[in-house]
Amino acid sequence: MEQNAKKVPSPSKGVLQSEDLYQIYILETSVYPREPDFLKELRHVTASHPRAIWATAPDAGQLMAMLLKLVNAKKTIEIGVFTGYSLLLTALTIPEDGKIIAIDVNRETFEIGLPVIKKAGVADKIDFIESEALPVLDQQLHNHGNEGSFDFAFVDADKVNYWNYHERLLKLLKVDGLVVYDNTLRRGFVAMPEALVPEHRKKDIELTVEFNKFLAADPRIQISHASLGDGIIICRRLY
Repeated sequence: MEQNAKKVPSPSKGVLQSEDLYQIYILETSVYPREPDFLKELRHVTASHPRAIWATAPDAGQLMAMLLKLVNAKKTIEIGVFTGYSLLLTALTIPEDGKIIAIDVNRETFEIGLPVIKKAGVADKIDFIESEALPVLDQQLHNHGNEGSFDFAFVDADKVNYWNYHERLLKLLKVDGLVVYDNTLRRGFVAMPEALVPEHRKKDIELTVEFNKFLAADPRIQISHASLGDGIIICRRLY
């Protein structure tokens, strides 16, 4: 079990029907015992934020760390940072000379996690850019030397632009590079009859369903749709 003076559960945004299976078994048995202390600290700092559920799920983060190692990631890009759980995870995983371009429209939330990132000694790996993502991606592509130079990308930002991000990221990624999209299951709403989807979420869910179909049909990538956290789709660039 997680050993802390104050035990802070991770907000569940997954699709598992059993909260005990997720919190007590998966997290406590397989995730928390291997979670680095700095990540644990940042997760606890984030828990008091009213939007804490926006943070990357620890079990999804665990898989991301393995993926980063499997592709020997050194140069990465992250769209949507929040307090920086996945950003810190990436910085801890990539080599000492690795670099991350981190993009978010809100520096304020990034600064919540920044003291922990600095304490972990990995702040120098991060180039944080407070901006909408599309202009930054376009700027990267203006330098043709950046094409095919990134090993890994993680996207957890405005879903309406996932298509636009995808086209640009496939140009920036190396062949065999990975891009991971978060929130692809939307708490299970993607598979629910439309009548059961709250009215204020219908457009959002429709966009996610269409994007998932788009990725499934994209011949340029190999995909795996994993039911971790709120759903992630892992895409490997084929050519």
